[in-house]
Amino acid sequence: MNLKKIRVVLASIVFVLITMLFLDFTGTLHAYLGWLAKIQFLPAVLALNFAVIAVLVALTLVFGRIYCSVICPLGILQDVISHGIGRKKNRFSYSPAKSWLRYAMLGVLVVALLLGAGSVVALLAPYSSFGRIVQNLLQPIYIGCNNLLAMAAERMDSYTFYSREVWIRSLPTFVIAAVSFVVVAVLAWRNGRTYCNTICPVGTVLSFAARFSWLKIVIDDSKCKNCRKCERNCKAACLNVASHEVDYSRCVVCGNCLNECSFGAISYAHKPNKNNGGKSVDESRRMFVLAAASAAATASFAQDKKKVDGGLAVIEDKIAPERKTPITPPGSLTAENMRMRCTGCQLCVSECPNDVLRPSTDLVTLMQPTMSYERGYCRPECNACSSVCPAGAIKPITLAEKSSIQIGHAVFVMKNCLPAVEGVSCGNCARHCPAGAIQMVHIDGDKSKPTIPAINESKCIGCGACENLCPARPFSAIYVEGHESHKLI
Repeated sequence: MNLKKIRVVLASIVFVLITMLFLDFTGTLHAYLGWLAKIQFLPAVLALNFAVIAVLVALTLVFGRIYCSVICPLGILQDVISHGIGRKKNRFSYSPAKSWLRYAMLGVLVVALLLGAGSVVALLAPYSSFGRIVQNLLQPIYIGCNNLLAMAAERMDSYTFYSREVWIRSLPTFVIAAVSFVVVAVLAWRNGRTYCNTICPVGTVLSFAARFSWLKIVIDDSKCKNCRKCERNCKAACLNVASHEVDYSRCVVCGNCLNECSFGAISYAHKPNKNNGGKSVDESRRMFVLAAASAAATASFAQDKKKVDGGLAVIEDKIAPERKTPITPPGSLTAENMRMRCTGCQLCVSECPNDVLRPSTDLVTLMQPTMSYERGYCRPECNACSSVCPAGAIKPITLAEKSSIQIGHAVFVMKNCLPAVEGVSCGNCARHCPAGAIQMVHIDGDKSKPTIPAINESKCIGCGACENLCPARPFSAIYVEGHESHKLI
């Protein structure tokens, strides 16, 4: 089994599993596949996960930029597009590195990180771009197929599947995901790994270590016939047959050149000597150690309780209120922490079972998750978002800790309240408040008048149950205002 076949097998496993991680809306697969998100380079840096960073750098120093061809899902997607579209072989050619563009993109990322410009970081992060593409473009199709299966199962009195509403959480993020996919697809179709070697800042960072990798692609001058087949199949455009040199900073160790050479002039060896006087390296042995990083995982699909409005009348959709301070998920600590660490990968949005999280449309925090309660509320028994975040933007919290974190507080708007306006009894907000922060009191203390909610802000955790379950339409009579810094109560 040669280098290319090993790489393709490992990359295929990683690509399928991490795609399923983003497609899954039950939250079940994260228990098995969550590690795939945490071994991505930029999220590991933001989470200060030094163990993962050290392992990835060590792999690069030994094998070269295998991260880009085996672990990075956006890199693998480019290979899928480049190979799957079916353009003829021998279509690539060597081109000098566009170093000015690579380093400029890396500089932009560093400045954005220092300034907390999360939207810029989200645009440049390769893992985040892949997550947005899957969550916005593929997950609706996946859920649609699931809904068809749910309909068919229901006709057979089976509830193996349950339907889930398909909706666009943020139009700007959807457009950005579509444009990102088109750009990456066109570049991959035309020139293979152009995106990786000109735009991607992670590829640029790893290129520094790849120059000194233990194993490299080596060209033996004495055997080379200058047929250029290796160069024409190098999707990184880094192999120059004319000078018998390889730009190791751009090489992603795909193995194409090894497969195409009919004269044994190319090897994957320790010392990059042009004469390659040493013994050739057994590629399969060298690459076998990578298999451990891509072990196959099994998963089971769970069911969530289906939410229904009840009744036969058409219910007017709720409209989100104008919040002075956006609400960030429990575990994010502060809005600043979210801005500084979140890469906008949409994994938490994909995994939220209550449809509470959606990408922000604010320019500074564009594509980062924010909370709103038109479709559901943040249930105390759920901590999915904190358990899936790979970048440390949402810290892991227990269910007990979540119940004591105040992410916002409820605000009452009397002009929207049905008891105050129409004189009917309600009390929905008080009945469903899990924190017991709402009590119903008579208007002006007059027992002959209907009761309206009185909010104890010191007990309110900002879960949004009151806002979501308020029967007033289109604006709720009670809504949650976010806190810049979360509090413990």
